[in-house]
Amino acid sequence: MTSMRKLVAEFVGTFVLVFGGCGSAVFSAAFPAVGIGLLGVSLAFGLTVLGCAYGLGHVSGCHLNPAVTVGLCAAKRFAWKDLPGYVAAQLAGGIVAAAALVILLKGRPEGYDAAVGGLAANGFGEHSPGHYGLGAALVAEVILTFIFLTVILGATSKRAVAGFAGIPIGLTLTLVHLVGIPITNLSVNPARSTGPAIFVGGWALEQLWLFWVAPIVGAAAAGLLGAWLHEGEPRVS
Repeated sequence: MTSMRKLVAEFVGTFVLVFGGCGSAVFSAAFPAVGIGLLGVSLAFGLTVLGCAYGLGHVSGCHLNPAVTVGLCAAKRFAWKDLPGYVAAQLAGGIVAAAALVILLKGRPEGYDAAVGGLAANGFGEHSPGHYGLGAALVAEVILTFIFLTVILGATSKRAVAGFAGIPIGLTLTLVHLVGIPITNLSVNPARSTGPAIFVGGWALEQLWLFWVAPIVGAAAAGLLGAWLHEGEPRVS
């Protein structure tokens, strides 16, 4: 039952992240007169993580992101054997959230076509908001995920101030979105990328590999560095 609660918490938290973050982008785009812009969407992603950290962190650790789970495993803060279950729950949450957004968007009088509207999917080249190429997208996703995981590992260290981890983590996710949205719409989270890509199809699925590879590379690098920086932390096998 304890394991099931953790997986349900990861599903719900990832649903909230994708629904809140991507939803802020697509609904804002649908109604430009009340658009919230780059800052608003960035804050939406950060606020979802901040809220979930306090609402669900005590249940599952509030990873909400396969890259975060990989990074914690690399830092020896999380057991590799529990990785598949967490990733499956996160993916399910992201996909269901994207489905919910499509249903809501189709409620508009003119309807909604995810393949045309984009559903805040991540992309590079002609599908990058700033038309950044593959190389820039890859490097940005690696670096920004590395930054995000480095803060997570530091903020959740036993030597950090207790009870405040959600604040720097949420603010850092806001920061990396401010940098990365113009480049790729920013992923740093394979589950966040997979949900919209499934409904957009075509180019989004073709480019999805980058939004798995780059975040996982960045997270693993941060985890390995974190294991050294925070030497003496409690470890798991």
